[in-house]
Formats: sequence, structure tokens, C-alpha cells
Amino acid sequence: MAEKRLPLQRRDRPGLSPEFPYRSPVWSASLASRRTRPLWRDWVEDASRRARVELDVPEDRTAAVAVLDERLGDWRPLLRRFADDRAPIHFRPRPDTNAQLRRLSAAGVRIGVVTDAPRELADVALAHAGVARQIDVVGTVDEVAHELENDFLAVSSRAVLLALR
Repeated sequence: MAEKRLPLQRRDRPGLSPEFPYRSPVWSASLASRRTRPLWRDWVEDASRRARVELDVPEDRTAAVAVLDERLGDWRPLLRRFADDRAPIHFRPRPDTNAQLRRLSAAGVRIGVVTDAPRELADVALAHAGVARQIDVVGTVDEVAHELENDFLAVSSRAVLLALR
């Protein structure tokens, strides 16, 4: 039985109509970065208290990794556990955003998220926001741009994301 299609849908790319202007991947620059900062600061404070070590980490989380490696050693599992425990307080799914990301993903758009947060924290944030399945790549600007082959549309806010048609 043939699959039902809308009249304007291309047969070679299910779900992607010829009018869909965003054939290049969508790159969300703020989905995980701004919202993870309070949780990051809470974890640094907690880790410092528990380890009884003064952690003077830079604001740039990419640079903070070197300080944490030196002062705490294997800190990533601690961050993951802390984030898993407290993520429901900081992250909530947004139905309209999730629906838009599902629609874009179903249309074949590769979605990337740029963040300076450690991968463990970004993964927890995306999972609790309910969008982890729609995201193809997470990382720094360079990592995401390389993975998406420098062919992307920068989206910096929910409003811009929701306006994509």
C-alpha cells in the first residue's frame, strides 16, 4: 500500500516539502548553555565543600575543565550524579519547543546544540527538557560546526526556533 502524502511533499524525502526553506541543519546556540549555568555553579560549590578544596574555576566552563582535572581528578561522574539529582528543579519540557524539534527532525533536519557545559551536564539538561532524541550533535561551536559540515542555520532563541516553518 502506498504511503499517503500531501500534494506538495517530495517523494524522495518524506516529510520535507519543496517549500521547506531550511535544508541545512539547525544549530541551536542557547538550548543547553544558559539554562545549565545555575546548576553548574551549584555543583562547583557543592564539589568544593565535599572535597574540602577551594575551587576557583573560571567562568568559561571549557577552561574550567583543566582546573577541575587538576584539583578533583575524576569529577565527571560526580557532576553527572549531581545533575541527575537536581535536573528536575532546573529543566522542564516545553511542549511547543519539543513539537517543533520533532517536526524538524522528522523532516530530516540535523539539529545541533552548542554549549560550553561539560557533556555530562548538557546530556542531562537535554534529557530532562525532553529533546535528547531530536539532537544529533552536542558540543562546542567548532565541534558542532565540523559535525554539521559548516552548513547550518543559527537559532539563538525559542522564539526564532518556533517561527521556523
